[in-house]
Amino acid sequence: MNKMTVKDLKDLRGKHVLVRCDFNVPMKDGKITDENRIIGALPTIQYLLDAGAKVTLCSHMGKPHSIFSDEVKLNKKDKAKVEKGETTAEAIIEKAKKDEPKKLTLAPVAARLNELLGGKVTFAHDVVGPDAQAKVAACKEGEAVLLENLRFHWEEEKKDLEFCKKLAAYADIYVNDAFGTAHRSHASTAAIVEYGLVKTAVCGFLIEKELSVMADSLDHPVHPFVAILGGAKVADKLGVISNLLEKCDTLIIGGGMAYTFLKAQGYEVGTSLVDDEKLDYCKEMIAKAASEGKELLLPVDTVITAAFPDPIDAPVEVETVSSHAIPADKMGLDIGEKTRALYAEKVKTAKTVIWNGPMGVFENPILAAGTNAVAAALADAKGATTIVGGGDSAAACTQLGYADKITHISTGGGASLELFEGKVLPGIACLNEK
Repeated sequence: MNKMTVKDLKDLRGKHVLVRCDFNVPMKDGKITDENRIIGALPTIQYLLDAGAKVTLCSHMGKPHSIFSDEVKLNKKDKAKVEKGETTAEAIIEKAKKDEPKKLTLAPVAARLNELLGGKVTFAHDVVGPDAQAKVAACKEGEAVLLENLRFHWEEEKKDLEFCKKLAAYADIYVNDAFGTAHRSHASTAAIVEYGLVKTAVCGFLIEKELSVMADSLDHPVHPFVAILGGAKVADKLGVISNLLEKCDTLIIGGGMAYTFLKAQGYEVGTSLVDDEKLDYCKEMIAKAASEGKELLLPVDTVITAAFPDPIDAPVEVETVSSHAIPADKMGLDIGEKTRALYAEKVKTAKTVIWNGPMGVFENPILAAGTNAVAAALADAKGATTIVGGGDSAAACTQLGYADKITHISTGGGASLELFEGKVLPGIACLNEK
């Protein structure tokens, strides 16, 4: 993917540069609890400021209800409350109108950026309104303005042309450095370029790294190439499994999706999570691996419990059994000790390893051993390119202190998956070729 980067830009002094960042950081009580995404954006922002650009930063935060449009969308938790008669959709939306602008504001991000960038960042309390327009117009060379949450406008996700025009008014140049949303075709991620409203569109250093490491490793892997997939459902990774089987030497399956593969082979999986509609697909993938001479590894032993923990981190009684002998009244929630050793041994012999998805319910310390073992194996892989594809896998590596021992931890779970699947990402496809 030979895309232009900020380093290919000349004479930035005085130019208005609109930068799409990913500041969708976890918050609690108005405080940022993990600022990795902010830190990750700093090299691009600092480079532009040092070059004398007038920088406008934009990002989304969370998933607001569509409270600023005629559409009403409830999340799964709220839908369940309405179905149980605990509340009404109207009451939820009315409460959201009051709470979400406070909960999902980017003001705390602006304050932290200002600390990190020496007081050079101003916060605009709207996106395309009078406050933002005035502050962008007043922005001086080497300074930046952060706009309020893009998703406070329904037009962002709908790629509304008039909204795109207003965003494009801030941009002589557009820079996308938000890999986490590069798989979304939204106004700020792709449409302002796709509509021809901004002619010069490049990637920042964060996306450049994602492409140079991940895309290159997928297109030109050093063999042996081992791919590890976990997570809950086969349905979430249909294209990924098929695409990786064509590229890797060994495909390792863990997490909830393993039980669908085991059932497809005719084994009892008890009350474990299963995608019954994907059993035939799993059979096809098992056959595909065999026909192409690829190794497909499934758990040989499984940590089982009587019921899913509630709450998720509650203490549970566990035992380990063969994956081919799961009792009918028990469910598998992690890979067993023999499987951990088997998977770690495969990683040890690899030259390229990519991993996406936990091996079990890693949010529970009793059921986290499998995920921890895979993270440790990647951290200990000598001479290999090791890539973790965002999401829960990335969180596990960071929490365990392995982040500095992994070649690359992606900033985008969904975007990484689509890259693994071989899809074209709209937020990258729209950028100028070198």
